[in-house]
Amino acid sequence: MEIIPAIDLIDGKVVRLTEGDYSKKTEYASNPLDIAKQFEDAGLKRLHVVDLDGAKKGAVVNWKVLEDIAAKTSMLVDFGGGVKQKADVKRIMDAGARWVTIGSMAVKQPGVFSEWLDEYGSGNFFLGADVRDGKIAVGGWLETTAIDVHEFIRQYTDKGLRYVFCTDISKDGKLEGPATSLYKELLVRNPDIQLVASGGVTTVQDLHDLKEAGCHGAIVGKAIYENRISLQDLKTFNK
Repeated sequence: MEIIPAIDLIDGKVVRLTEGDYSKKTEYASNPLDIAKQFEDAGLKRLHVVDLDGAKKGAVVNWKVLEDIAAKTSMLVDFGGGVKQKADVKRIMDAGARWVTIGSMAVKQPGVFSEWLDEYGSGNFFLGADVRDGKIAVGGWLETTAIDVHEFIRQYTDKGLRYVFCTDISKDGKLEGPATSLYKELLVRNPDIQLVASGGVTTVQDLHDLKEAGCHGAIVGKAIYENRISLQDLKTFNK
């Protein structure tokens, strides 16, 4: 199972929110590149970068951070937050991201996103399924829709998309453990996806539980920044 550390960005700085609430923000570092290099030095290969400014604004904001990390590390980056235009997709790829993360667009404009999948290839996208009480949430989690998470994922696996990450918003940033039962259910109902768990990972045991549940990867954020899980722990887990 891949360990994917998270860098969430507001004003170009590394932050974490609790339950997606912008008023519950903790700043951890002023230089995201330094943090990315620490992850790289620890032997981690993947990086999940979220432009929270972009998600809130509806337009990508933190371009420079992406460009710096992609140019100055060898990490495989997925980048999202505020991706609304086809030009954004091309610019993210040109900047060096391996995957473009799409959440709100896949909900609000499924026809447009389907065109992007056809044009750029489904293997270049990472579908974000952010969930509150089984329903998809969008816009930096500020809006909860009536769309069932299982139907949402199936809509795009039918188009060949396989990379999916799912965040249970009620778990995110609370250090209370991940939504393992939800992920098990998602994998039973969508066995073809490569599912990455996100939200609530607090201990190394949580990672073992997610691996046993069949998750392809796990995004780890606050647990690293709050020293609940060390980079040495992650090195050991990856062996």
